[in-house]
Amino acid sequence: MAPFVFLGYIIFFLQKKPPAYQIYFFFPFYHIGGAEKLHYQIAQACGGKNAIIYFTRKSTAKDFLPYFEQSGCTIRDISAYTDNKWLYFLNLIWRGKMAAAINRQTIPPVVFNGQCNFGYKLAPWVDHKIKQFELIHALNTFSYIRLPFAGYYTNSITVSNTIIEKHQELYAAINYPPTLFNKFIAIESKIDLPLNAPVKDYHQPVLEVLFIGRSSYEKRPALAAAVAKELANYTTIHFNFIGEVQDAVPADLHQYGNFIGPLQDPAIINGYYDKAHILLIPSSTESGPLVFMEAMCRGCAIISTPVGYIPKHIENGVSGFVTTTTIPEDIVVAEMSAFVLQLYRNRDLLENIGKHNISYAYKNFDNSIFVKAYKELLN
Repeated sequence: MAPFVFLGYIIFFLQKKPPAYQIYFFFPFYHIGGAEKLHYQIAQACGGKNAIIYFTRKSTAKDFLPYFEQSGCTIRDISAYTDNKWLYFLNLIWRGKMAAAINRQTIPPVVFNGQCNFGYKLAPWVDHKIKQFELIHALNTFSYIRLPFAGYYTNSITVSNTIIEKHQELYAAINYPPTLFNKFIAIESKIDLPLNAPVKDYHQPVLEVLFIGRSSYEKRPALAAAVAKELANYTTIHFNFIGEVQDAVPADLHQYGNFIGPLQDPAIINGYYDKAHILLIPSSTESGPLVFMEAMCRGCAIISTPVGYIPKHIENGVSGFVTTTTIPEDIVVAEMSAFVLQLYRNRDLLENIGKHNISYAYKNFDNSIFVKAYKELLN
């Protein structure tokens, strides 16, 4: 591939010299998603006119693009060149162009790879004096993809120590060099908290249960719908589903919930949080989902599977409930149904949990902590 990369170098120097940047971000997408939300939060925390974002994969929609634009960074979508398997040589050429742009700067910039395949393939061509950082959201396919490139990164960032421990267990089996593993650091995700804590009626006749997520296999919206079916005889327990999840739920379960569809306006989404009493998270795997933080700061009890760092923050009977397992799915549905019913019958407990979660969120989820950590790392 070297001839194509060097061709990219030549093309770069034949073109008009572009501006210099302090930070080069490489992200795959700008459509809606938990990873993409974390990416634009990082860009907003550390970006600005002296930073540039490259999107390298074709996004399915422009949902989150405005939030990336709010960072003040220059935005470039190069997916037409880097995400075309029939013209893959263009991907190689762009590695050369990007490496030339980064390496030629008088003041060395910083390169940040947000779990981006192109970013990994670019890493060997970046001058070794330039600091590169990678973000690993969870134990996933990128846990293997990153291995040949790990030595090029100054630090490998994850969202929790739990994710680091999972990688440690995985890599111990393949004699992963300890010097590379020691580069891992954890920066937990945080959120922008409401200026005022919500006031919620926990004793009203109707109990509002909420699911927010994508239709991806790990989110398992069908399990939330199955919980709704289990509790169908309780007509004053209502289930709302936000996200493009209706097609991921069997048609015979649609009657048990209100499928709202995808929402982009934060004010509207927060309105559903404010009305809800319980948030369901039936995921098979997670890293650090923001939805449970957003729900806690608005007084919701959390009922979740033991995924990501949720068990670190959710104590049974105090801030909600965590199921004993993620599989079998029928056990998850049964346990979640029992927890919802317990809170439906015991509104004093529900109120205590809701008020505790508001206080806990304001002490632990302030986004300023997140912003400070990334600024110190990248600047």
